[in-house]
Amino acid sequence: VFKVVWHVKIYELVLPDKMTRQSVLFKKEIDTSLIGLACSYHRWANWEFHVGFDVRAGTVISLASIHDADAGARRRVLYRGFVSEVFVPYMDPVEEWYYRTFLDAGEYGLGLWAFPLQPGADCPANAAYLDGYYAGQDGKPVENKNMICVFERYAGDVAWRHTEAGFPDRLITEVRPDVSLVVRMVVSCGNYDYTGLGVQDQRLHQIHGMNMIMINLSLPMQIESTEGQKQSNSIDALQVSLTGLLEVKGTAYTHADQITEDAHGTLVAENILAVYHDHYVTYHLDLDVDGTNNSFVKNTIATKRNEAGTPRRSYWTVRREVAETEADAQVDVNAAPADLLVVNPNKRTRMGNEVGYRVVPGGATAASVLDDDDYPQRRASYCKKQVRVTPYSKAEKWAPGLYADQSTGDDGLAAWSERDRGIRNEDIVLWYTVGIHHIPYQDDFPVMPTVSGGFELRPANFFERNPLLTTRPPGLDQPPLVNCSCTGDSR
Repeated sequence: VFKVVWHVKIYELVLPDKMTRQSVLFKKEIDTSLIGLACSYHRWANWEFHVGFDVRAGTVISLASIHDADAGARRRVLYRGFVSEVFVPYMDPVEEWYYRTFLDAGEYGLGLWAFPLQPGADCPANAAYLDGYYAGQDGKPVENKNMICVFERYAGDVAWRHTEAGFPDRLITEVRPDVSLVVRMVVSCGNYDYTGLGVQDQRLHQIHGMNMIMINLSLPMQIESTEGQKQSNSIDALQVSLTGLLEVKGTAYTHADQITEDAHGTLVAENILAVYHDHYVTYHLDLDVDGTNNSFVKNTIATKRNEAGTPRRSYWTVRREVAETEADAQVDVNAAPADLLVVNPNKRTRMGNEVGYRVVPGGATAASVLDDDDYPQRRASYCKKQVRVTPYSKAEKWAPGLYADQSTGDDGLAAWSERDRGIRNEDIVLWYTVGIHHIPYQDDFPVMPTVSGGFELRPANFFERNPLLTTRPPGLDQPPLVNCSCTGDSR
């Protein structure tokens, strides 16, 4: 259960300028009512973050920071994160179908197609709900009730554990449960339903740091330590979940044995073909890892022959590459194994390591296989690589360009990257594309079971140690209420 501790007028809570990010002001008007409120600024465990709404992107998470008890300070992680585009090209080239290559955010608006969540079904019983607002066609504000839900998730996972069996007279086991905070929105754009951050769930996990954002935004939970301090969590997952109705076409076929040529899809019922297609969900993540100026690093695994005279013949080591320009930071995550990091070269741990966050692919790593001269590929040519990094520019928010409808690809992420600007020790933006090649099956018809994909941002030398070491074992004086608060207009 959430409790509101600060009341903030929505019209006063304007995202601060890039250079004055700490200038957000709040009115301290105490409201102890339990949350069923339109909230905007949230505190959960050691996390603080702002939840916003955009008619094109849907949910926007910004100003995410975490309190580091060891450092005695609040440390920035994410300035702004949102879904920049959802590209869905269908693979039937005939006259009636070739144009079905959709840019859902730019052409339709993810926030415009977000509908009220169903309590107990879209979100669990412990969820609190937030409303969304946008300008209608007549310029008047439109209220969308229960557009976003926020809840703690206890999935039965383990945050950390160890059993020590080296003592002759006893067995020592320590286990800590994993708890996360989820910010969820569902978008029903045409026949597909997307669950997550705008199209996503974002999840914060239980680490003295921040795991990444998924289309389900989950934030790992912080639990009070024996010293009364809260552990920080990591933004653990940026995950998108797909369900809804398959896009189908009529056909004369009634049995698979009748198909003698490329039908561009799967026969899922008599006279019904489900057409092959892709889903590419591109995230815009303006990371500020412990400060504005960051660098992008690839730690590539390299195999070496052993020349030390021992029986081992080979081993692997790490080749560190710091990206100097945008061309160096275009990555196919399915290629050579590597850790991808955003680091702050100006901040180091006591051991001398640069503080950072690591990008961890979590499945759904497909890249576009269309020809470069195909018009849908020109519109979304950025889908050839899952990872790109650009210097921050307030004009570069939307991967296919500002005007996606009938675009030709001359203004978008791929075109911007061709400038090959410097990105070392700069204010940079990480773009990550979750990709799914969807070959339909009969089990997907008529309503498709949920398929998910995403990635994580996990701390990489961000902390001096594992911040969860001070968490209490389960059942020992845990607080009766959820460790979270938020601010916003009351209803």
